[in-house]
Amino acid sequence: MEWLSVIMVLIAGAMLPIQAGVNAQLARASGHVIWASGFSFCVGTVALLVIFTMLRYPWPALGQLRETPAVAWTGGLMGAFFVTCMACFAPKLGATTLLAVVIAGQIGMSLTLDNFGLAGYTQHAITWQRVFGVLLMLSGVFLIKKY
Repeated sequence: MEWLSVIMVLIAGAMLPIQAGVNAQLARASGHVIWASGFSFCVGTVALLVIFTMLRYPWPALGQLRETPAVAWTGGLMGAFFVTCMACFAPKLGATTLLAVVIAGQIGMSLTLDNFGLAGYTQHAITWQRVFGVLLMLSGVFLIKKY
């Protein structure tokens, strides 16, 4: 079953440069990246509502939602920031540089989250090998941008 998870995440990752490109097109058509991000989130919201309805998922218990830490509600804000940045900078950076920088940022933050066990992750110490991996990623970003 783990292979299925890896394949699904690989497909999701492959969609990021496509999403950035189509949202950049939507930004040009709508006149601003904020509109493109808003439209993107609206389409996603409608899609999820259709899925919830088709699968007949029950509504979450309000008491349980009230107990959720405030930080847990910031995912949508981060998503809006991410989608807006992708729509804005995709045309300027190109797909390869854009995603190389995104991946480098993800890996760097992942080291921090793992090291301190933040955001619900299991704690994994930063090692020189992990830091070296991040430095290799940053080197890759430099090489991709330069050539």
